[in-house]
Amino acid sequence: MKIQIAGMDLVILTVYLVGIVALGCLAGIWRKKKTSGDGESYFLAGGALKWPMIGLALFSTNISTVHLVSLAEEGYKNGLAYGNFEWMAPFTLIILALFFAPFYIRARVATLPDFLERRYSKASRNWLSGLSIISAIFIHIGFSLYAGAIVLEGLFGIPLMASIVGIAVLTGIYTMVGGLMAVVLTESVQTIVLLVGAMILTGSALVKVGGWEGLTESIDPHMLRVLRPKGDPSGLPWYAILLGYPVIGIWYWCTDQTIVQRVLGAKDEQHARIGPLFAGFLKILPVFIFVLPGLIAQALIMQGKLPQIGKSADVYSVMIAHLLPVGLKGLVAAALMAALMSTVSGALNSAATLFSYDLYKQMKPTASEAGLVRVGRIVTIVGMVLAIAWSPFLGRYPTIFQGINAAICYISPPITAVFVFGVFWKKASSFGSITTLCIGSALGFIVFGLDFFKDSTGWDIPFMMSGFYLFCICSVVMVAASLMHPEELTAERNAFIWHHPFDALREPGLKGIGNYKFLSLLLLVVMVILYTIFH
Repeated sequence: MKIQIAGMDLVILTVYLVGIVALGCLAGIWRKKKTSGDGESYFLAGGALKWPMIGLALFSTNISTVHLVSLAEEGYKNGLAYGNFEWMAPFTLIILALFFAPFYIRARVATLPDFLERRYSKASRNWLSGLSIISAIFIHIGFSLYAGAIVLEGLFGIPLMASIVGIAVLTGIYTMVGGLMAVVLTESVQTIVLLVGAMILTGSALVKVGGWEGLTESIDPHMLRVLRPKGDPSGLPWYAILLGYPVIGIWYWCTDQTIVQRVLGAKDEQHARIGPLFAGFLKILPVFIFVLPGLIAQALIMQGKLPQIGKSADVYSVMIAHLLPVGLKGLVAAALMAALMSTVSGALNSAATLFSYDLYKQMKPTASEAGLVRVGRIVTIVGMVLAIAWSPFLGRYPTIFQGINAAICYISPPITAVFVFGVFWKKASSFGSITTLCIGSALGFIVFGLDFFKDSTGWDIPFMMSGFYLFCICSVVMVAASLMHPEELTAERNAFIWHHPFDALREPGLKGIGNYKFLSLLLLVVMVILYTIFH
């Protein structure tokens, strides 16, 4: 359904687009004046990020148009079941804050492949660099551009490719000019815009349906459950979440360059710990402001207050068209653009960082800092072009949200295995690492092909369970290869291993409620309560 855009809506949307690009470019100019203009200031914001910006940027990079639109679609079709992808994230963000962030900051690495080289070998570093660049371009950017284009086409009638190219170019401009400081600053602003827009739509829908009581009276109570039994129509039984999510969650939140780069730019270890925990609290919101609106739309249709929806993917468009007045439509459109641009900018910056530091600098060790920045900007352009070319092929999946998580399930298992065993098992060797990465990536690519062409192959294993099975295979390979080719544990490698899980809690941290131990426990308790209520 196309929305009839009023003049005020166009003004709001245009001002937002111009303003956010200008803000990003100004951040780049400020960076050059306040710093030496070197690679660290461009790629890691000079190591000056504090926990509020880290938390907001983590949340904003994660939340894209995929979430606003596809989670509403999933809510409309399956209730709160797909809210598990949001509420399981705080558990892995606690793992990032407690176990991974301290090593990253102490090592002062620019990239996660750099960390992997210090723990294992250069071969592991190079392999992870390639995988991370592929995931940034084809998963983070590609899916986000496609989802955003579908929304803009449905809302405003903008042609698919025009939307993809236009947003990629606008986002690429301030990403190239400003680097990570521009990305994080604009993400912080866009997070606020995104949350305000989503909350307005959810609030309007909840009032229209008659509040929580009106909602519960109009739908099947089963739709409000997040944990589902085997055979549930959602395709997400509780055991698939319990077994499969940690595999993709640890990869995404703890080892993926696109996400963790915000932590790498932290001012110190305390900010690196607290930032992810702040993001964990923010991740409570999406179930209520992204998934729930789809369920409310179903109730409104049953009450006769919304028209029947032809395609479930249009549920967000229909709600905007029928529930929001002039002006607010423009604000919500700006929120959609915010979600899209923040994810794309973060992934572009991460891909540029990975290529410049992990690949180009090896080929040309004498490269100047200015040269690294220049190469990073070229990679930004190339990444945009590749993502633009790939995006139109993503319509094969039932929903965009299922598509992006399926792709993650196939690329993440070997990376998760290598990092988890590397940090918690002192016998994990460099041979075990590269063997696991090679075999696991090959198996993941094969399974991806079987699933992508499942109409011909007959593949019917749920993607979450596929990810779990692949992780089990990778774990066996990791242990067997490490025991077959053991190696001496050097002092540097030993510094990146928790010999006992409680060692991660020895750092006293800040005093008061800002203490990372207290915040971790509080977040854990809150999540347990939420799962108890909505189980």
